[in-house]
Amino acid sequence: MKPLQGKIAVVAGATRGAGRGIAASLGEAGATVYCTGRSIRGQASDLNRAETIEETAELVTARGGVGIPVKVDHTVEAEVQALFERINMEQNGQLDVLVNNIWGGEKLTEWGKPFWEHSLSKGLLMQERAVKAHLITSHYGTPLMVKRRKGLIIEVTDGIDYRYRGSLFYSLAKISPIHLATAMAADLKPFEVCAIAVTPGFLRSEEMLDHFGVTEDNWFDAVQGGKPDAEHFSQSETPYFVGRGIAALAASKGLLEKSGQVFPSWQLSDEFNIVDVDGRQPHWGNYAKQHGFL
Repeated sequence: MKPLQGKIAVVAGATRGAGRGIAASLGEAGATVYCTGRSIRGQASDLNRAETIEETAELVTARGGVGIPVKVDHTVEAEVQALFERINMEQNGQLDVLVNNIWGGEKLTEWGKPFWEHSLSKGLLMQERAVKAHLITSHYGTPLMVKRRKGLIIEVTDGIDYRYRGSLFYSLAKISPIHLATAMAADLKPFEVCAIAVTPGFLRSEEMLDHFGVTEDNWFDAVQGGKPDAEHFSQSETPYFVGRGIAALAASKGLLEKSGQVFPSWQLSDEFNIVDVDGRQPHWGNYAKQHGFL
């Protein structure tokens, strides 16, 4: 019933959205999860939202795991190094799952602008958070896995291929994790450590609920609300959908055969029969193909 009982995980960027859903789902499967991020009670990050890593850790514990909140800015090398030194000490060198979910680019993308008109500082900060932070985190976390010759690194991204995503800076930030997984998988193969990229579909995150002016309890009301993307919102999934998929992936056999690939939430749902917390099984892949944008 608890396939990840006794496993140690780190979710980098666990404050909200997919990171929170992934952390809670790993906890649901029995894992001990270090929930990292910049927002703590009484001290929000520059995104200035209410969610905190303490809340995420409490969700992990409430769902059957052990949640441990640790304030970490993953763009700061010393803080990341200290995180894994702590895990090495507290868990006797054990690290089974590392989820690179740092993003923080919600307010940085200037949609509709060509790259030469886009704010360069915002565009580069996006890479700092979505690429550099992932590299730093993997650099310090991977040796724990290599030493034990086992482990899974998850690169969370948006999309399953290299196609343009409407903004050069956003595209670079989201395509890079796919290649990070591919490249890390090649280096890690001799050590039997896996690296896999995973993407949600249309994510019904806290910020997306705010955008449509609804809550999780009445989210479907937004479908008739008339806002752009309201029709697509009908196919949205909670952060727990991709989280449960990742938990099932981490508990599965034959991971080395999947290493270096990218898996969307709907494919994980098909393979492991994942059901979202609202009882639905959304399939963004089928919907997107029907509408010609996948």
